[in-house]
Amino acid sequence: MGTPLGDFVRAKRDSIQPASFGLPEHGRRRAPGLRRSDLATRAGISVEYLTRIEQGRDRNPSPAVLNALADALSLDAAERGHLRYLAKITGGACAGHRPAAPPSRHVRPTVLATLRLLEPAVAFVTNRLGDVLAHTGGFASVMRESGLLETREPNLTRYVFTDPRARTFFADWDQVADEQAFDLWLGPSAEASEWFKAELAPLAGQEFTRRISRHLPPPQVPLRLNHPTGQELRWERERLELPPTDAQELVVLLPADEATEQAMERLLRSGGALHAIG
Repeated sequence: MGTPLGDFVRAKRDSIQPASFGLPEHGRRRAPGLRRSDLATRAGISVEYLTRIEQGRDRNPSPAVLNALADALSLDAAERGHLRYLAKITGGACAGHRPAAPPSRHVRPTVLATLRLLEPAVAFVTNRLGDVLAHTGGFASVMRESGLLETREPNLTRYVFTDPRARTFFADWDQVADEQAFDLWLGPSAEASEWFKAELAPLAGQEFTRRISRHLPPPQVPLRLNHPTGQELRWERERLELPPTDAQELVVLLPADEATEQAMERLLRSGGALHAIG
């Protein structure tokens, strides 16, 4: 007997023409669509395992396998969300990996006081999930028109992978995307990282999921921002780890050239105050 998850994967596979993935046609076939072997190869799993999923004999595929299938089938955001839902109701592992709540967003008063001392520098407190927990007015001046700070609980990783404006704002978007995905391995806890990856994967799609299995740290290079004012800003980054109990870090952006320093002086005329985010 099949399962909703297996039925969905099989139906989606049957709906795909091999030519759309650059695969050769194999002549007349009894079943339409993509061969099971072709899908298994694209997903990096065995044909036998894919068969068990489609036939409902494996009801607990891991989040990594679900992401691999979503990538291999080129699912859009809505289809990825549906795949994740079907995995939950089928009894998949996704439901069991989510902790009761996301990590704390609390920033200690002494850390906030340190940020005040750094004004008008461009600095913020974050965790390795990308949550922007507090920031200086200088940071707000730089990010004001990027869209990052428009949400109640801004998150840099989510912004990079889901907001189209990020691809313009970050001159080296691929580099920044690699950095944010790699940072998830260093999150507040393994449970928090798994929770966040499961939350983001259906929204961010293959650009995110193909990066989260990489284990090599990306190179350290200056951060280049295409600021909405038309100025390219170049920054060196200092990342200062707070005590392990905080599971947070203080990031300071330092102008990498004179042009950025002068542009920052102009931006700061608009002002801005320290902001801790709820």
